[in-house]
Amino acid sequence: MKFDIKQFRYDGRGKLRLDKRPTRIKPVYDSKSEYKEMLADHVDQLSAIQNILYADNRYALLLIFQAMDAAGKDSVIKHVMSGVNPQGCQVYSFKHPSAKELDHDFLWRTNCGLPERGRIGIFNRSYYEEVLIVRVHPEILESQNIPDELTDHGKVWEHRYRSIVDQERHLHCNGTRILKFYLHLSKDEQRKRFLDRIDEPEKNWKFSVADIEERKFWNQYMEAYEACIEDTSTKDAPWHIIPADDKKNTRLIVSRIVLDTLESLNLNYPETSPERRKELLLIRNRLEDPENGMG
Repeated sequence: MKFDIKQFRYDGRGKLRLDKRPTRIKPVYDSKSEYKEMLADHVDQLSAIQNILYADNRYALLLIFQAMDAAGKDSVIKHVMSGVNPQGCQVYSFKHPSAKELDHDFLWRTNCGLPERGRIGIFNRSYYEEVLIVRVHPEILESQNIPDELTDHGKVWEHRYRSIVDQERHLHCNGTRILKFYLHLSKDEQRKRFLDRIDEPEKNWKFSVADIEERKFWNQYMEAYEACIEDTSTKDAPWHIIPADDKKNTRLIVSRIVLDTLESLNLNYPETSPERRKELLLIRNRLEDPENGMG
């Protein structure tokens, strides 16, 4: 089944209202079996094109996932990237910054995890936490040892948005393609998933009291996400706002966007020069000749 992914793309034009964006849409699949077939097909295609990305060695792909707790970031990464060669992919989950990381600018620790050319990098949360959770909990700024005159709350977010946009423009100009996904989960669906984590023993480890405490700030988080997405969406690094109440739908939409992006890069295996082809033929002749001890 084909579906239009443009509806999920936001490039910064027009006022963003997340409460006007759906968290659930009509499934892009007709049945559970079709979902499995579509996802398997996407995974196979992604595996094949990843090999070409690695051999082509001109581009890198950075996937950024941001969302409220229980939106399914881990699940999307697990299912969509299940067929990717681990040698060509790296996943980073960014938690609370360490003391060493706090002694650097807010982009430093994520810069250390950027993918090389030919590879896919995945950020499960990212530098965007610095304009999301820190905005909701501005007291965190106090632990970052930033001079007082640089932490004026009227300008600090504007400055950080600008730093992020400049950083992403720089990466794009140097061959890194950036896909940013906001998994748009409803508050009610989050509640249901939290209850599942309590009721199902194998999911108990996923739940903490802190998750409930953060629900109190839901409206503040929505405001922070709206401001962040509006101010950091650009033509070359747009945000994709993905309805996340249906995990199967989420996986198919994300995998389709990743595939379409890679397919747009016109990737190719490196061409073999006449000189190299001649060298390979000589090696082949040596391997086929039993008298030289190599056959």
